[in-house]
Amino acid sequence: MRRIVLFLATNIAVLLLLSIVCHLFGVDQMAAAQGLGGSTGLLIYAAVFGMGGAFISLAMSKWMAKMSTGARVITQPANEAERWLVETVRRHAQNAGIAMPEVAIYDAPEMNAFATGMTKNSSLVAVSTGLLEQMDREQVAAVLGHEIGHVANGDMVTMALIQGVLNTLVILAARVVGRLVDSWLSGGRDDNRGSTGIGYFVTVMVLQLVFGLFASMVVMAFSRWREFRADAAGARLAGRGAMISALQRLKGDHGENTLPKTLAAFGISGPLAQGFQRLFMSHPPLDERIAALHNGMANA
Repeated sequence: MRRIVLFLATNIAVLLLLSIVCHLFGVDQMAAAQGLGGSTGLLIYAAVFGMGGAFISLAMSKWMAKMSTGARVITQPANEAERWLVETVRRHAQNAGIAMPEVAIYDAPEMNAFATGMTKNSSLVAVSTGLLEQMDREQVAAVLGHEIGHVANGDMVTMALIQGVLNTLVILAARVVGRLVDSWLSGGRDDNRGSTGIGYFVTVMVLQLVFGLFASMVVMAFSRWREFRADAAGARLAGRGAMISALQRLKGDHGENTLPKTLAAFGISGPLAQGFQRLFMSHPPLDERIAALHNGMANA
């Protein structure tokens, strides 16, 4: 619950900051002046902010992941365990048809791993010390196959694209409606002045929060779907039995996840939730993922 609240609060803070900065520097005023009659300019404005932020985050993802987790990239294996880890990732990457990712270990007590990177051929796969200590090699190999599956499926790029499109729609819709509300409140007197009032600013802030909430639901729904695909990839690369065994072992963590919010959706497992909160889960329940593998329902 705490992690879900933090996720929503962070999104709300970003949207509020964006609205305030745009208002203070007059960027919002220019976009609003385009209004309904200059939809092309407004769309470009929304796309720059919406798509730009998503792809800047994607471009910085590997660097941010290393900094936020303290992950140590294995440039030269120091022992047999590290050699096995690198060679297993190399084998999975070759079988998946992608370039060799960077391989890293980060210090965390829970069993977890993540993959990130801007392209399929420039990625990072990292595993926690807790995963290496608490899983056998067959299970670790399956988890690595899952993460390689994310990379091979292009999940990081697709996630950024979906987030960017939704950000654009949120920004655009909030400003179009804000212009209508402001025009109604002013009795149409501002239509030709190219200026907006407090009604526009307040409406945009409120609607960005509301629309952003629904956009988050869409992003998380995609995130849950891609986990089934990554599980299927892990089953192909390491064996279905190994993938099922790894997911069953993960149930011992009880949803624990110390990954930063920006990386939580890319881990092997995510926080648990009930009721309405399930709409904001980045991962399906482990029992559902295990059942999908048992029933052969996970789509490659």
